Amino acid sequence: MNVSIIIVNHNSFQILKECLDSIIKHTKPNVKFEIIIIDNNSTEGDIKFALKKYSQVKLVVNTENRGFAAANNQGIKLAKGEYILFLNNDTLFIEDTINKILDFYKKSDQKSIVGCRLLNVDKTIQASIVDKDSILNSIGENFFLYKIFKKNKKLNRWYYSQIGLEKPTQVDIIKGAFIFCSHKIINNLVGFDERFYFYAEETDFCLRALSNGYKIWYFPLTKIIHIGGYSTDKNLWFKFKNQSIARIQIFQKHYKGVRFYILTSLHYWGIFMRVGVYFILGLITFNIPLLKKSGYYALQLLIYPKNLFKEY
Repeated sequence: MNVSIIIVNHNSFQILKECLDSIIKHTKPNVKFEIIIIDNNSTEGDIKFALKKYSQVKLVVNTENRGFAAANNQGIKLAKGEYILFLNNDTLFIEDTINKILDFYKKSDQKSIVGCRLLNVDKTIQASIVDKDSILNSIGENFFLYKIFKKNKKLNRWYYSQIGLEKPTQVDIIKGAFIFCSHKIINNLVGFDERFYFYAEETDFCLRALSNGYKIWYFPLTKIIHIGGYSTDKNLWFKFKNQSIARIQIFQKHYKGVRFYILTSLHYWGIFMRVGVYFILGLITFNIPLLKKSGYYALQLLIYPKNLFKEY
């Protein structure tokens, strides 16, 4: 087995089937692959019935939503491939991406984690690379300076995403919609940290990989479509709450001392600013979604997750 493709799913059966169809259609037969789907207690119907035509799929149905990290770890235990691809269920292949990534990987030193170019539905480039947190880029992010100084890498965490890289480049963090690496690396890193329930699992995974001497590569010479937010946009408070929790958890685990307190403080200052900005814009433009966004940010000010990483 060359590649094990692990997909975590919750509801969204139609887009999942489109994802599977695109993989099967665009992957040349010289690559032997398996698809492992971990369903996190979908409630919109019977996933076994929905996927009955896909005989090549290994399906695990959880009786509770265990979160993205834990579900991926379930898939790792079943995977037989020499390489593993972690793939979002709301992605669509438009070319033979697996062969292209595999070819690049085999020509490298194979001590790497690789992400490809992600496209929006309209085929524009989607932000899929981010720098790890620093005090400067946190100031840039939380005070909207990254929108003004887009070409200043120190203030703009998304600098690499915005300049449109055209050749393979080493980066800090790649988006979790598409993560490819060897099974051996996964085992060495002991999979994903299940204390991250939703969001930031890939950030933690990449940071741990870097600290263990591995490289993170962005490979823009192949591309897939990533719809993004297909499930979470149906429950915006779930999305906003867990994004904030995950960000603070990253600070709790990977940053200590003064840097931890500065980054956490900047995070909350950024939330506070967004409460006011979106509220004023919503009032001026009579835009209800902006007013709701302001409300969600206000609720984030009341949340601080328990530190599950004190032993680090």
